[in-house]
Amino acid sequence: MPVPSKERVIALLSDLVHDRGFELEDVTVVSAGKHSAVRIMVDRDEATDLDALPALSHEISQVFDGVSDFGEAPYTLEVTTPGIDRPLTEERHWRRARGRKVRVELGDEKFDARVGASEGGSVTLVTRTKGVLATRTVEFAEISKAVVQVEFSRPKADEMELAGGVFGGRPAPADNDEIVNVDTPEEGLDK
Repeated sequence: MPVPSKERVIALLSDLVHDRGFELEDVTVVSAGKHSAVRIMVDRDEATDLDALPALSHEISQVFDGVSDFGEAPYTLEVTTPGIDRPLTEERHWRRARGRKVRVELGDEKFDARVGASEGGSVTLVTRTKGVLATRTVEFAEISKAVVQVEFSRPKADEMELAGGVFGGRPAPADNDEIVNVDTPEEGLDK
């Protein structure tokens, strides 16, 4: 067998991934003729810096090199974090998305909201309808689908305040009183 099973990969990596501060979200093992692929998806509450994944990938590769399950067949190792389009299905996903804008489906109802606190099987969502802010607590069991939305501008300060503030790795909210002029050079510097 050129590549071990998903269960074997999970058994090999669970402790290592946990010790490095990540959770093992998913493992995919794909056999494609003589060449195979092993995809490891990890996540954690705080933002992942650019050096963390390559370092973890290197350590995982060393673990794989140390076992005979892989044999001599070539394989590709991919270590990644969930993309923004991953559905929010677990309470930990909601906790990690706190402060982000999401599209939520509850049966026939669809709406955009900002994620607030989550606990005890529910999440608080901040909604804005015709300029009016409100909070709404929704049980996870009621949610048909929820996906983080891409935002091209900073979130509004009042929404972030209702959601519970700014969270690690998230952009600071827009402040209407703050005007930044990027065309003016600093005093004392030549143009």
